[in-house]
Amino acid sequence: MINTVTVKSADQTMAIGQKLAQYLKPQDLILLDGDLGAGKTTFTKGLAKGLGIDRPIKSPTFTIIREYQDGRIPLYHMDVYRLEEGGADDLGLEEYFNGDGVNVVEWSKFVADELPNQYLRIIFRRDDSKGDNVRTLTFEAKGERFEKMIREVLADQS
Repeated sequence: MINTVTVKSADQTMAIGQKLAQYLKPQDLILLDGDLGAGKTTFTKGLAKGLGIDRPIKSPTFTIIREYQDGRIPLYHMDVYRLEEGGADDLGLEEYFNGDGVNVVEWSKFVADELPNQYLRIIFRRDDSKGDNVRTLTFEAKGERFEKMIREVLADQS
């Protein structure tokens, strides 16, 4: 199942993440793909807010994984861009994916072999011809639970 929505601000991007957070449970996997500066971390900030995490959310580009334990459920935010040349085996991703929190993975193509069968993938595309903050978000749900989730989250989006 694939759905697309256009957002015109960082606030709209965060609001979708915040709404999605209401439906998430431990072991859920959200994949965020798209160009640099397309809104992946902005989306994660909204998701964290929706989970009740008050700490600042930073891109985990150099640390690879940032853990936030202080919300309704833990959030594990991963940026695996630096694993383009390999090395995912050493991270113990399976432990995170089967653990107690929500997993958000940026640049998922670099760990494609490690991913479970069910997840929600969101592709972020900048559309600078329509404005500085205009983004197209494409939601690809793999699994019935994520399909239902996206129908509900995007029900009131234009």
